[in-house]
Amino acid sequence: MNDRGGNIDLWRKLTGKPSAIAALAIIGLTTFIAIFAYLFAPDDTPNANRMVVELGAREPGFTKKLLYVPNTAAITEEENALAGIFSGTASAYSAVPINKYWFESDKLFAAHYIDEGLQDTLSYAVPYLAGVQNASLTSRQQQQFIEEELVRETTFYLGTDRYGRDILSRLLIGARVSLAVGFIAVLLSITIGILLGSLSGYYGGVIDNTVMWLINILWAIPTLLLVFAITLTIGKGFWQIFIAIGLTMWVSAARLIRGQVMALKEMEYITAAKALGLKDSRIIFRHILPNIAGPVMVIAASNFATAILIEAGLSFLGIGVQPPMPSWGLMIKEHYNFLLTNRPLLAIVPGIAIMLLVYAFNILGNALRDVLDVRR
Repeated sequence: MNDRGGNIDLWRKLTGKPSAIAALAIIGLTTFIAIFAYLFAPDDTPNANRMVVELGAREPGFTKKLLYVPNTAAITEEENALAGIFSGTASAYSAVPINKYWFESDKLFAAHYIDEGLQDTLSYAVPYLAGVQNASLTSRQQQQFIEEELVRETTFYLGTDRYGRDILSRLLIGARVSLAVGFIAVLLSITIGILLGSLSGYYGGVIDNTVMWLINILWAIPTLLLVFAITLTIGKGFWQIFIAIGLTMWVSAARLIRGQVMALKEMEYITAAKALGLKDSRIIFRHILPNIAGPVMVIAASNFATAILIEAGLSFLGIGVQPPMPSWGLMIKEHYNFLLTNRPLLAIVPGIAIMLLVYAFNILGNALRDVLDVRR
């Protein structure tokens, strides 16, 4: 009951801070969007990678009529619905921007939009557009199918990137990378930090000297250079970058946990536990670590924000997440030169997303520190 009451009291204190509520709201909303990104993304293809090169670098709110042309004579069957929610649905259609379209006999003609004031005429056989599964339809039914299913007025609410991809869709899906790198890096760094920090603080001696020597060596190396070295060793990719960041962030956690363990192991209840003949592993994991959960939570929140910034920086430098997977840092890299043109939002929007998420984790870490500080 005491643990439950303490958790309730902790939650009440945390939610009593407006800044903590705002931070939790940002983190919760980002997590929800990241999990169900393909349900909200206008472009639900894998990685939101549908390119419409004619519509490259368009302003927010740009609207255009698109004709969806089958890539093959037969339209592929729909994929598993559950898989589509989490990984997107591969499309068998290519999007062609058009100004207008009309039917003549058994053909559809479209004024293909190339650029402002530029267009050419394309023609397609109506049965081809209607698809094999609709081959039994009459000519009028096929035309109606095309008008209802294959011609859509599309609005790009945040505009398009230089490849004509929907920025809003890539921004939503890119949230997955930032949250995933934070979660995996924190999980890896806290696990290593708890293991080495608790052993170093509890046993001291040679073990403490060895761990502190390793910590001091790694602390002397700039974080980005260390991540570069690890990345070049294990390779570039989605999981590799997460592991590389996690392996560089355990140092601060280990040093903090070492100090906390060194202070707690001199307490009377630890002396009593030793006198009762309890194993060292039980004393560490059952009696010491639960009492330093507060500082560990604070450093975890701080490391989460740091991991997001490191991943964004690595992606900007081209050694992080690789295209076509959307990443906020990669989106900035692809469009930072647009800052000096009339399309600065291409780089500003993902930058704002990074700033808000990092701000939320830093504010949450500060709030946890205040709430868990017994001196307050």
